[in-house]
Amino acid sequence: MKKFTAAAAALLTSTALAHAGGLDRSGQGVGIIFKDGNYAQLSFGNVNPSVSGTYPGAVGGGVSGDMAPSYNQLGGGVKLQFNDALSMSLIYDQPWGADVDYSNSTNALTTNASVSLQSRGLTALARYELGDNFSIYGGLRQNTLTELSVSLAAAGVAPAYTATGAQSSAIGYVIGGAYEIPDIALRVALTYSSETNHDIVVTESNAGTSTTQVTLPKSINLDFQTGIAADTLLTAGVRYANWTATVIDPAGHRAQRGSALQSYSEDVYTFSLGLGRRFTDAFAASATLGWERPQGGTSSNLSPTDGNVSLSLGASYTMDNMEISGGVRYVKIGDATTTGTLGDFTNNSALGLGMQVGFSF
Repeated sequence: MKKFTAAAAALLTSTALAHAGGLDRSGQGVGIIFKDGNYAQLSFGNVNPSVSGTYPGAVGGGVSGDMAPSYNQLGGGVKLQFNDALSMSLIYDQPWGADVDYSNSTNALTTNASVSLQSRGLTALARYELGDNFSIYGGLRQNTLTELSVSLAAAGVAPAYTATGAQSSAIGYVIGGAYEIPDIALRVALTYSSETNHDIVVTESNAGTSTTQVTLPKSINLDFQTGIAADTLLTAGVRYANWTATVIDPAGHRAQRGSALQSYSEDVYTFSLGLGRRFTDAFAASATLGWERPQGGTSSNLSPTDGNVSLSLGASYTMDNMEISGGVRYVKIGDATTTGTLGDFTNNSALGLGMQVGFSF
């Protein structure tokens, strides 16, 4: 059952790509710390959203075009086992991001608007097994906002606006605990990640250079798995992210347009439920349903979505000390009405493809 647990975890990771709430992209998973022995992994994914809407005549009519470009995700990590109780892990991910491109919009309020926000994260964790199937873990996470660029070049009712932000890093912490019964592949793990506070030097077309403070949210991940029959694994997860704490509010943008560039009225809850099945000693597969709770109200033009429902399919193959997994995830994006422009964004979706290679050593 241990080998199956590892394979199932790998293939579930490979299908974790999503078009998620807020700026969330990676989910900040720490599953590598539960691998047996020494282990290293590398993952790659591509997410291709299709998000478009229409505008009423009251704001000029027209269509948005597909305003959500595709993006890639890279991740990796290494776990070292020092003795029976103590291990350490180093995890790389790209936790936060946004890509917006209204270059095909025919509505004067959104034409040529574009935003790009990119990030990277590096997490160092230590895990200590206390005995009686309990363990604790914790460490530091560095979040770096590597790019922030905004262009509202033809927004209809206001002068053009552009902004670029310098790279900004901040340190937070991660703490968690787990209970396991290896014989039945049972694990319950609770992980808390603190917020990180960034001072971004922003240069704006109408206000020169100033510092904008941005808080990236704290989060809680609850992950559960258990064997429910021979070679069959049930998985479930809940993620909470405190997005109401995140406001991107450059001074020049507020002075010109009277509002923050981006803010959130609700925190985000994401749920998953899956089944994994081992068919041979080497081959396993899984299916996972996901649901992100809709928030209601109106959504920003920079993120015209509201919740989602998803289906992920994955497979994993083990050869000696190498583990190869891959998967596909289809996301039905929730309908949204945008603030101000009253855009009607319906029938949208995203498709994610991912693969991961892991090595025991």
